[in-house]
Amino acid sequence: MKDEDVGYPSSGLRRVGYFYRRPVFIVEDPVPLVGHIAFGVIDRGTNVLQVRPTTLCQHSCIFCSVDAGPRSVTRQSEFLVEARWLVRWAVDIARFKGGGVEVLLDGVGEPLSHPEILDIIRSLKESGYVSRVVLETHGGFLSRRLAVELERAGLDRINLSVDTANIRLAKHLVGVEWYDVSRVLDVAAWILENTSIDVVLTPVVVPGFNEDDMRDLIEWARRHKAGVKSGWPTGVLIQKYEVHRYGRKVRGVREWSWGRFYRWLRDLERSTGYRLIVEPWEIGFERRPSIDKPYSSGDKVKVIVMGPGWHWGEFIAVDLRYERVIAVMTEKELKPGKTVTVTIVRDEDNIFVAKA
Repeated sequence: MKDEDVGYPSSGLRRVGYFYRRPVFIVEDPVPLVGHIAFGVIDRGTNVLQVRPTTLCQHSCIFCSVDAGPRSVTRQSEFLVEARWLVRWAVDIARFKGGGVEVLLDGVGEPLSHPEILDIIRSLKESGYVSRVVLETHGGFLSRRLAVELERAGLDRINLSVDTANIRLAKHLVGVEWYDVSRVLDVAAWILENTSIDVVLTPVVVPGFNEDDMRDLIEWARRHKAGVKSGWPTGVLIQKYEVHRYGRKVRGVREWSWGRFYRWLRDLERSTGYRLIVEPWEIGFERRPSIDKPYSSGDKVKVIVMGPGWHWGEFIAVDLRYERVIAVMTEKELKPGKTVTVTIVRDEDNIFVAKA
């Protein structure tokens, strides 16, 4: 990225440079941080908040459900959330839920790409309302030195998205030649041995590519006692490859049904003697009140356009009355600062998509 400062009028979106020819915007006050799936805070009615600080990613996984990284063809913009603004929103929602909240730093990008990720972790833990902070990462940025800094900041667990222990296959799956899965796993083992941070493996099983590789990851987790510090019954949470509208499709691969996926998991449990299927309450999830959802599908809402959106044909708009950000889909060009009336077409989990 090169330094640049081209702000939109009173928008809270400040362009700071480019990432592979896509403009990168800082999201800041007054843009609300509930409503968009790509950045901010997502509340799914539990004690776990998904907090998404960035959309940037240095990987280009061939199965990526959100088309992240250098090879993206669906994204027109990338976003970084201003650290203090992000913490303020996350803590306010954690306070509403009564405290004792777990924050999962995840997203449609690599959380470690945020330049102030350590400050975000530290501020969340110091708030008094966040009991655990967890980081989802593919591990490309991980190092022993960074691990020590993450521990000092207060990080509790790393959900490590390693999909195979095979060096060559890992490069192919992650989509970049510089990715070294053996180094990532070595650092993860060191973290488990030398810090208070727990590590849980969260691989994606891609049919025809890495089903058998799951056994190596299970043995790694068993050997290094992954998940033990968290009191979990497992150190491996295998995810199912799924095809999404804006995601990448792996050529020649058919998506498994959920029934087939769970049958495969049960067979793998029996053959390895390792727990793979767990109930949400066993890994710390509990129901909590959700913040208010101000709109439902079909509602017409007057919003202010802030700037270009995440995908082509999308604009970022806000309703400052109810403090929500909305992704507006339209083929027309919407000028920042313009007030338009939109129709809500998606309202699940306080994530809103509208059509102009």
